[in-house]
Amino acid sequence: MSRRVPYKTKKPINHGLLCLFLCLLTVAGCRNDMEKVHFFDDKELPQQSLDTIQMIMSKHGNVEMIMTAPKVVIYDKPQKKTEYPNGVTLRIVDKNKKDVAVVRADYACSFDEKKEIEARKNVVVIDYSTGDTSYLNSIVWNSGDHRIYSMEPVKSVNGQRVTYGDGFESDDEFRQPVILHQRGTITFEDE
Repeated sequence: MSRRVPYKTKKPINHGLLCLFLCLLTVAGCRNDMEKVHFFDDKELPQQSLDTIQMIMSKHGNVEMIMTAPKVVIYDKPQKKTEYPNGVTLRIVDKNKKDVAVVRADYACSFDEKKEIEARKNVVVIDYSTGDTSYLNSIVWNSGDHRIYSMEPVKSVNGQRVTYGDGFESDDEFRQPVILHQRGTITFEDE
């Protein structure tokens, strides 16, 4: 058997005072720090974000390049650009879809208006026609000029041959890659 005990308050609650307190609390909490508001300005936010992409570029129905990236972030403002913050791999292929060259980087950014993609951080260029593997800090592909280039130091390795240079240039199909101002060592074996 349960017994009910009456509940009595010592003082009645003043509802008007409670409402005034809640209103003051709400007004005091509604301050805008303009620096924080500008942080969320839509001019800096991405328009689109994608995970794990593969983009195929073709000309006259023939696949020429295959780009893969684990993450892509597209911005519309303040300028149109596409970032590949987790790296990118660009495969240049022939008509039989056989690799001609591969470019890998830890970061890349594509600027739509300039028609350029700049790859940075641990850039590796593998040229399958010569067997050269080149290591750079950054490289730029200008699709308007059909040119791939870098004006930074480059190290190229082919077997025991190591070549250093002050830059890199090629057409975008890797038919004529050139290391600028070459110097290095070549090892010859006596027979």
